[in-house]
Amino acid sequence: MDVEDIYRTYFHDVFLYTRTLTQSEHIAEEITQETFFKALKSIGQFDGKKDIRAWLFTIAKHTYFTHYKQQQRHVHDEMDQMEDSVLDVHMVEQLMNEEEAFLIHRYLHDMEEPYKEVFSLRTFGELSFAKIGQLFGKSDGWARVTFYRAKKKIAAYMEERTDGKS
Repeated sequence: MDVEDIYRTYFHDVFLYTRTLTQSEHIAEEITQETFFKALKSIGQFDGKKDIRAWLFTIAKHTYFTHYKQQQRHVHDEMDQMEDSVLDVHMVEQLMNEEEAFLIHRYLHDMEEPYKEVFSLRTFGELSFAKIGQLFGKSDGWARVTFYRAKKKIAAYMEERTDGKS
């Protein structure tokens, strides 16, 4: 059986199977198309001992799980970016207020390393995460995480101050 025959014969079955995995008809179509693309690329690995439909369903299932993981990662990244931008705006507003800026600087002065330096380099030195990572002999991801943690510490301190707990 050639690839066109396999596609014509099993497309509907694979689509119905992927439709049970996702509620979106559009995503089911995408996964079905990707399934057949992957099957075409690896048709030489199919030994014919098993039912080809089961082989296609296995490919579809793995394709769906890969798609699902990518979507989850994308959603988490977007949420992190939104949270970061809210923190950034709030931090800038606090730095513009002279009294709050002084409190931040005072807290920053006592903050442990490397948070103190990474925050200062990024905020006041306006260095990229790649440059900060190079300075510390680390990756830009390390610099990004360290900066994020420093922002969280400062935000928690400022929130504590405004709640009158300090």
